[in-house]
Amino acid sequence: MARKVKRKAQGVRRAANSRSRASKARAAQRQSKGVVNTALSALPISQKQLQGGFLALILAGAAALAWWVASAAGVPALLHQQLAATAGSAGFQMRTIDLTGVERMNRLKIYEEVMEYRGTPMPLLDLAAIRADLNRMPWVAEARVSRQLPDKLVIDIEERTPHAVLVKPDRLVLIDRNGIELDPIAEDDAQGMLRISGAGAADSIDSLDRVLAAAPALQPQIKSAHRIGERRWNIVFKTGQILALPQGEEEASEAFIDFARMDGLYRLLGGKATVIDLRVPDRYVLREPGRANRFVGNQESAE
Repeated sequence: MARKVKRKAQGVRRAANSRSRASKARAAQRQSKGVVNTALSALPISQKQLQGGFLALILAGAAALAWWVASAAGVPALLHQQLAATAGSAGFQMRTIDLTGVERMNRLKIYEEVMEYRGTPMPLLDLAAIRADLNRMPWVAEARVSRQLPDKLVIDIEERTPHAVLVKPDRLVLIDRNGIELDPIAEDDAQGMLRISGAGAADSIDSLDRVLAAAPALQPQIKSAHRIGERRWNIVFKTGQILALPQGEEEASEAFIDFARMDGLYRLLGGKATVIDLRVPDRYVLREPGRANRFVGNQESAE
């Protein structure tokens, strides 16, 4: 007698659910492809171009990685050296110098400074180092350096301007407005230039300039200025007379203006007084050879 096997309904439902899920997955996949295709079709480039762009990005990343690995191994430096050597062999070596802007300083000193680079392959010229060497020279305010292929080094110099003569115990030295020493100068060549002397004189020349600028009409008559105790100035005129100014830039400027006014009234320059002392406010001490000091001002006697 045959037995009947009753199948469980749960197996049928499981199979149905599985088919339903597969159907939904296929539908979702078709929908996703549709969205992607729609988005791609909206782009202003073709799918082939897009694939090429992705490929280019991948290749660029690979190249960057390769360059990083090569840099770590020192390969680019070796390649640069090899290329420079090849350029030098082809005639791209520093052989000539084009120098401009030099009027006062000795041109030979510039050539001596850079001739060590003669024969160097042009790609290996260290322009920053050359410029730094030139800027250390006293006369050079600014140096501009460049290459001009195949074999020329171009140098343009901005010189410092001589402003005064610094009197030292053993020599005369040209200085600029910042007090930077430029070159020794002979006595004959220093004629007509303002001379300064005394401890700290070069460091205070900018302050002296401002004091003298307070009465510009007197400047052509000034011969020299002497720094006293690193605190104040004595001005020596071409007449040989000395003007003693007070301490402090503002006080000295006011005293210099007062002296210009007094000279306009009483013709002090060229007069008998050899020293005009303005160190005390409102008091002018006139010293004449063989005579007691004369006092002009609001006070009657000197301290």
